Amino acid sequence: MEEAILYAKKYLEDLLSFFGLNTDIYATTEDNEVIELNVPSTHLNGFLIGQKGETMRALQYMVSNALKNNNYEITRVNVDIAEYKKSRADRLSSKAMEWVETVKKSGEPMDLKPMNAADRRTIHKLASENNLVTESVGEGRDRHVVLKPAE
Repeated sequence: MEEAILYAKKYLEDLLSFFGLNTDIYATTEDNEVIELNVPSTHLNGFLIGQKGETMRALQYMVSNALKNNNYEITRVNVDIAEYKKSRADRLSSKAMEWVETVKKSGEPMDLKPMNAADRRTIHKLASENNLVTESVGEGRDRHVVLKPAE
C-alpha cells in the first residue's frame, strides 16, 4: 500500500521534472482505494492542467498505467494540480443545486450537458443527497446525466 503511494508520487515528480518543474507532491490515499496526488500551484499550472483538465487527466492516466505495469495493488489515481479539480467540483456543485431545485419544482426530468466521469459522479452524489434519481445515458463524449424526481 505505502509502496504504491511512494511509487506514484516519485513517478509523477520525475515526469514533471522533464518539464523543468521540481516540486514536492503531496500524496495520500482515499479509503485505501485511490491514490490522491496533489501538485502545488506553480508557474506551469495552465500548461499542466491543459484545456478543460485534459493534460491533468493524461498525467493521471500515465501514473495509473505505471502502477498497473508494476503490479501494484492500488492502481486508481487522482491527480489534482493547484486544487483545480476541487474548485471545479465546488463550482459544479453550486450549479447542480440550481438544477436540483428546478427538477424538484417542475417534477420533470432534466437532461444535463455531456460531462466527464468525475463531473457525472459529483452530480450523482449531490442528487442522491437531495432525494433525486439520476441516470447516465449516452456513449463516449456524449454521455450525460439525467436528473429525475424521486417517485
